[in-house]
Amino acid sequence: MKNLTKSISNFKIIEFVIYLIVWLTVFAFPFFRFRVSGAVNWEKVIPEWIKITSFFIIFIINVYVFVPEFLFKKKYRLYLTTVIPMTILVISFTVYIQNQIEVHNVTKMPPMEIGPGMPPMELGTSMPAPMGYRPADQIQKKSVYLVIADYMIISILILGAGTTLKIGSRWLNEENRRKELEKEQMRTELALLRHQVNPHFLMNTLNNIHALIDIDVEVAKDAVIKLSVLMRYLLYDSVQGKTTLAKEVEFMESYIELMKLRYTKKVSVKFSVPRKIPDVQIPAMLFISFLENAFKHGVSYQAKSFVHLKLDIMNDKLVCMIKNSKHSGQESGIKKYSGIGLDNVKKNLELLYHDSFDLTIRDSDNEYEVILTLPL
Repeated sequence: MKNLTKSISNFKIIEFVIYLIVWLTVFAFPFFRFRVSGAVNWEKVIPEWIKITSFFIIFIINVYVFVPEFLFKKKYRLYLTTVIPMTILVISFTVYIQNQIEVHNVTKMPPMEIGPGMPPMELGTSMPAPMGYRPADQIQKKSVYLVIADYMIISILILGAGTTLKIGSRWLNEENRRKELEKEQMRTELALLRHQVNPHFLMNTLNNIHALIDIDVEVAKDAVIKLSVLMRYLLYDSVQGKTTLAKEVEFMESYIELMKLRYTKKVSVKFSVPRKIPDVQIPAMLFISFLENAFKHGVSYQAKSFVHLKLDIMNDKLVCMIKNSKHSGQESGIKKYSGIGLDNVKKNLELLYHDSFDLTIRDSDNEYEVILTLPL
């Protein structure tokens, strides 16, 4: 997991460094272009830097704000209605600043020699030009609208290049994430199986079934069926890493029924699922860590206890609520979290769902509740 996080972080740093090198090169170009004999013509360099800065601002906002927040989330209309006004606003402000600089840099007439021994006289802009003086031909300037149009064309090219680079960067990042996730799943697969199919659980279940044979043969047979369902799921259905929601529900139901064999009627165990379970794929054994934690830390043999699990479908989201009792003197479920640990559960969820899941934990004096919301 640490390797995956480090790899993603390094990838983002490399991406940022590449952008930085490219734009520093672009900014350096006017400086070297307008440097003659060691002197820099700042009157030409500064307007060019202002223009490049506007393109840089458009590039950065598009790459780090609009593309991730709108384009990647398929909010295409919102992307267009934000990137176009932003571009027009930045370009208009840039053209205005350049015009203001040009007004202050109006070409003055050269000083006029008025006679030997006399200092040259400066000619003001309101004074008539001397006889025979011909000012240099003025280059015809583009209208403001043509300048804005040119800048818009360049901005569109920059937006397209930045968006393409960001999409390519995201693809490489996701490919790297997928490979690291496959490695992480291979490393944790054996640990997960050892965690779920532990000898203590199997021993208790088999002992309970053995005792049931002399008391109620039918109940014992049913328990054997539940155990076979559990083992089949663990050994075959969950190997691919994904399973259907229906199979996951069947697995949890079998697990709960086997756990109920260990407790008396003082323990209230409830399992609620929707009448119609959608045919969707989810990661295998997604809820078992929370469920096992509820049984392990929420049941007391001396006092009344409860473990309630509820699955619900709301607005194309799967909501899993697991609630269990807490007894005096018992440590927090967070501190005593069993199995592979709450931190690892959260990291696995981040790998599988990125930032599209929601995990809420409520730890009070009398009960411990976990609410996990996932997209379907």
